[in-house]
Amino acid sequence: MISEQAFVHPNAEIGKNVTIDAFAYIDENVVIGDGTHIYPHATVLSGARIGKNCNIFPGAVISAIPQDLKFVGEETTAVIGDNTTIRESATVNRGTASKGTTIVGSHCLIMAYAHVAHDCKLGDRIILGNATQLAGEVVVDDWAIISGGTLVHQFCHLGAHIMVQGGSRISKDIPPYVMVGREPLGYMGLNIVGLRRRGFIAEQMNAIQESYRYIYLSGLNTTQALEAIEKNIPESKEREDILSFIKSSERGIIK
Repeated sequence: MISEQAFVHPNAEIGKNVTIDAFAYIDENVVIGDGTHIYPHATVLSGARIGKNCNIFPGAVISAIPQDLKFVGEETTAVIGDNTTIRESATVNRGTASKGTTIVGSHCLIMAYAHVAHDCKLGDRIILGNATQLAGEVVVDDWAIISGGTLVHQFCHLGAHIMVQGGSRISKDIPPYVMVGREPLGYMGLNIVGLRRRGFIAEQMNAIQESYRYIYLSGLNTTQALEAIEKNIPESKEREDILSFIKSSERGIIK
């Protein structure tokens, strides 16, 4: 399952039923889980921790050193979860002393030419569209879909179940369950199609929508909107997700 024309460092840990095609490069201090496929000309560098049943396509580079001038060679990692696909020429840099690791979760799809910078933390079942670029220490929660050509400023937090229009420029946090787009970037309603696909029922979506009416359509400031939500929207997981996300936002949310 390992081509004689691939380079695999003798100290790399390779799991069972791993396929490594011709001209792939596997460095030392690398772990590759069972059933993973490393395609031709893919590069997996020191510090990579790749899970089971992943697909790393041609030209992808996993765990290159950070593009951060503060990096001085510290031992860090880039972790790829199980069943994740990294498409052609996408890059995932390893961490710095700030967080120590870059994480891409399980069942993710990182499309061609996308970039995940140092110390990013991506949850599970995330889609990064073609040529989407995440700067350092970006956090993306489960089920987010970030369409192609999107640019994300460092330290931004992107909430769960969001949908981002292609070509967007993100410099503020995006709270969960919403769809964002236009220029400048703004709230466009709920990610209704995505929520339905994931089993959200009408009652849940109505509560989410009512919460965002206070935040985006009522004319209240953020503090007043949060107080109104706590007073008028029945307690639920979705309500608490919205409240806790906005209260903990350091960059402020998109408008």
